Amino acid sequence: MKKVGGRFALLGAVLILSVAFFLPSSPQLYRSLPGWLKNVLPTKGITLGLDLQGGIHLVLEVEEERAVEIAVDRSVNAIQDLLVEKKIPVESVKRTGSTQVTLAFQQGDLREQVQKVLEDFPAFFEIEPARTANSLVYELREGEIKRIKDSAINQALETIRNRIDQFGVAEPLIQRQGLKQIVVQLPGITEPKRAKDLIKETALLEFKLLDESSKLAMELPQRIPKGKEDEVLRQVQSQVPEGDQILFEKVVEKDSGREFRVPFLVKKRVMLAGDVLSDARVSIGQFNDPYVSVTFDAKGAREFDRITSENVKKRMAIVLDNTVYSAPVIQERISGGRAQISGTFTMQEANDLAIVLRAGALPAPLKIIQDLTVGPSLGRDSIDKGIRATLFAGAIVVLFMMVYYRLSGVIADFALALNLICLIGALAALNATLTLPGIAGIILTIGMGVDSNVLIFERIREELRQGKPVRLAIDGGYDKALLTIIDSHVTTLITGMALFLFGTGPIKGFAVTLCLGIAINLFTALVGTKVVFDTINQRRKVEQLSI
Repeated sequence: MKKVGGRFALLGAVLILSVAFFLPSSPQLYRSLPGWLKNVLPTKGITLGLDLQGGIHLVLEVEEERAVEIAVDRSVNAIQDLLVEKKIPVESVKRTGSTQVTLAFQQGDLREQVQKVLEDFPAFFEIEPARTANSLVYELREGEIKRIKDSAINQALETIRNRIDQFGVAEPLIQRQGLKQIVVQLPGITEPKRAKDLIKETALLEFKLLDESSKLAMELPQRIPKGKEDEVLRQVQSQVPEGDQILFEKVVEKDSGREFRVPFLVKKRVMLAGDVLSDARVSIGQFNDPYVSVTFDAKGAREFDRITSENVKKRMAIVLDNTVYSAPVIQERISGGRAQISGTFTMQEANDLAIVLRAGALPAPLKIIQDLTVGPSLGRDSIDKGIRATLFAGAIVVLFMMVYYRLSGVIADFALALNLICLIGALAALNATLTLPGIAGIILTIGMGVDSNVLIFERIREELRQGKPVRLAIDGGYDKALLTIIDSHVTTLITGMALFLFGTGPIKGFAVTLCLGIAINLFTALVGTKVVFDTINQRRKVEQLSI
């Protein structure tokens, strides 16, 4: 007689573990458990996907050309600083086009000195045909352009992930799609507009000086109504000095809530960029107004100290994404590496600003290519229909097995129930995200859950027709069906693994449940049902099998 105690203990342990892992997936049931049991059980279970609990699905595209322009602009600033440091009097250094830098100087004998300085920037090469007596033109190398574009995608991916982690979304999906697109799925989000604004905001922080010496600065209106910015820009476009730009500050009247814009004439040159920030936190001012306190790293602190000491009594604009947040007068040299960003924003806006500054600026602006919002009611409807489909499919399979294979069919139904319990427990143990295709995979597993038993039962019938005793017929049926069962499961498992490796989003959800269902079905078919048959034969000699 075969010993079945060990196998029963194994089945019992698997069932207990499956139920234990599943309990955190049911919040109401989990909350009702005693504290000592919660300390033993895992804290996370199955997470519902975007299509089941609602949320937002975004496909974002990085503006690669703008990333290249931003990189060239930074190189222009670096070249200017180096020329000033070496006391080489050039007339101008500016970006022309998206990838070229043009340097103009009045003295022709400065050419070799400028060329030597540009040797420190190997990413650029000189354009020979563009030579003139008093200018040089350099262009960004093709390999460097490709590197900047690829780096922009990866940096945007990491920045978005950092922002969402601080925003507090459970189980987000953030991954690269194609050459320059990023897919973001945020299940269970309750403030989709705020989340989209937080993701899309470039958060390019810059400190720039105001040009107060220009006549235009005195002629600009003190404030204009919201929406009139383009009109003002058209009126003064011809008067803006080279190297300057018009930027606007948002002002909100506390009493009426009306929004206005204050125009400033700002120098284009960036004195300090936000990439030297080490921290950003929300603080409360003396009039209970929130502001963002920023802390610079060691390099930024030294630069900020130098800039403020050289520009006392001048106004410095704090610019975020080409919007002026404040333009205070530098009263004295500021040491210690700290600054404040104040403005007319709420506590939530200040918190969001601090998040994007801590997470870092995006390397380039993002365009939203696709924007889908799934409501929780639609998700609940999907869950209800998925449960009904699972119960209906399960009931049909159970009835068919009971009618066609009688008592043996009941044993197969026991294996099917065991299969489903173990599958749900395995999904919970892996903290898997259950999606609608995942439910489809569970329903498919129900059909496949009895497939192995059908093969075994037909083999047992063949053995019985040859006149063998019941116990030998059962052993022979399992032995002869073993290779066929393993072959069919392995081939299906390979397909499921290919779907998981090369699929995205919903395809992966289907692949996870399919692969787990296949592996568990192999266990329940060869161990679960066999132990029941062995128990029956162990207790009494069975002359006839109900199959």
